Formats: sequence, C-alpha cells, structure tokens
Amino acid sequence: MTNSPLLDPAGGPLLVASHNGGKIAEFRELLAPLGFTVVSAADKALPEPEETGSTFEENAAIKALAAARATGLLALSDDSGLVVDALGGDPGIYSARWAGPEKDFALAMRNVEEKLQAAGATTPDKRTARFVAVLCLASPEGETRFYRGEVEGTIVWPPRGQLGFGYDPSFLPEGESRTFGEMPSHEKHGWVPGQAEALSHRARAFQLFAREALGIA
Repeated sequence: MTNSPLLDPAGGPLLVASHNGGKIAEFRELLAPLGFTVVSAADKALPEPEETGSTFEENAAIKALAAARATGLLALSDDSGLVVDALGGDPGIYSARWAGPEKDFALAMRNVEEKLQAAGATTPDKRTARFVAVLCLASPEGETRFYRGEVEGTIVWPPRGQLGFGYDPSFLPEGESRTFGEMPSHEKHGWVPGQAEALSHRARAFQLFAREALGIA
C-alpha cells in the first residue's frame, strides 16, 4: 500500500477481516461493484483477535492488522456499533457484547430498550441514536487507512422487520418510515458506485473508501 489515492482491485484478493456472517455478506455486496475478489477471515480460519481498543478506529485496526499480517494480503475490517444519546453513547464499541456470547441481538435490543425506559427516554426526541462504522484498510507491513460512516436516527420499540442483522430492526434512520430491518439490503445501503449517496453507516464508509482509495465517486 502506497500513498497513492488508488487501490488496484486487480492486485490480488482483498481479505475481509471478519467472522460475522451478516457483515461478510454486506462486505461482499458492497465490494462486488468495485471489482474485488473477496476472501474472509472465516474462509481462512483465522483466529479472532481480542478487541481491546477504546474507539471504533482502534478495534478496526486490531482486526485488519492481525488478518493482514497472518496472510500477507491487504485486509479490510470494520468496527461498528449503535451509539444511543440517552445512554451516554452506549452500547457503542460494546454493541456486539451486549448480545452476549450467543450473539442474541433480540436480547441486545431488549437491553437497550430497558435502559431507555429506565432513563425516561420514552418519546422520539429522547431516543436519538446513530449507527457508526469505521473501515480500516491495512497492509501486511502495518500501514493503515480509515474510512468512517455515520447515520442518524431513533430507536423504536418493538423492533420492526426481519431483514438485516444486529440492531437493524430497532433503528429508524432519519427521514425514513422503515427501520433498517424492514429494508432489503440494496435500499438499506442506498448506494451504487458513481450513482447515488449512501444511506447506511457501512455504505457511507464504503463510499468514502471507494472515493479515496479507488478514485470512484
């Protein structure tokens, strides 16, 4: 990886540093129009590094660097989460941990709702939140680049929709009438390279990645 703004998709496979099936599927969908051959950390049976960072950027770098160094490939990771204002920014970087060892996001969404109720956040103006995604592109030599996407919205209860993954059914993006859990993936992302502005936090991060690393608007 050099200081050039362009990353060549023909330069070899791009390793997605994730074991999360839903996230890997979104990565493949978002990277496909950019011409990349994609392999995942799960495909390579890589161990999952411990996420000890205190920011999305730090945790994204931990994952991307571990995968890049283990395989000798360029690696792209993300660290993402739900930031709820009334909860002081929680669950934030601990969003996956709120789902417990079984990755039960119905439990995680219920935990968020119980804490909102305890905080008296019962009207939409008190239930503001944002999804954050930070991509990290890392080389085996230890170079890193970051691309951050955010989308504002509110927390709804009960959760709505069976699409998406994670906290999607509880998140109503600003200006929309459906939660991410009610949107098919192409509508949730809302972005085609060179044609539209992204909607989801991850797609906004990918749009920045495409613009800065590939020179694609």
